[in-house]
Amino acid sequence: MTLYYTLVFVILMVEMVSFFFLVTPLPFNFRRRLFHFISTSDIIARTQHTLKIVFVFILILFIDSVNRVYRVQQDVSASGSTGTVITTGADRTEIQARKFYSQRNMYLCGFTLFLSIILNRTYVLIVDLLATEDKLTTLKKSAVSASAIASKDEEIAALKAELKTKDVDLETLRKQCEGLSAEYHKLGDQLNALESAGSDTPKKDM
Repeated sequence: MTLYYTLVFVILMVEMVSFFFLVTPLPFNFRRRLFHFISTSDIIARTQHTLKIVFVFILILFIDSVNRVYRVQQDVSASGSTGTVITTGADRTEIQARKFYSQRNMYLCGFTLFLSIILNRTYVLIVDLLATEDKLTTLKKSAVSASAIASKDEEIAALKAELKTKDVDLETLRKQCEGLSAEYHKLGDQLNALESAGSDTPKKDM
């Protein structure tokens, strides 16, 4: 295996380990801190930019390996259509080796590219899930505060209704007091008039 295909294999192993790490159930706080660090780190951003360039080269290697597989298949088909029979073991071994290496390189580059897409999508989904869970926690807190405010509003409304009832009772009591006071003054005036009338009657008799 050449050097660049060895590097592709190393990248594939790193992707597999990263994928298993992503799907491993971790504590929520640790996962949130980790993905927040990954999302905000400059080093990770530069690494992702470099990996994009590397994956472009892997795509070129994939296209080249597909082309090699196609050419080997064409050579085998051409030898069969012309009636050329491969009798020597060396020729057969060479064709089989070319076919094997070209297919191996195609599968290696293809799986590396495919797993990179899966990793990217899994990372995006996990980040969205963490953001949704944060929003849900915030909404729960706001719902609790809103229910507390609603209960306070109901309590205030009940107190206002009670205060209004007390005001009506106080107004009724005030009117009753005014009526009783007026009646008292009226009775006082009548009593004074009777007393004055009673005091004038003996003087006339004398």
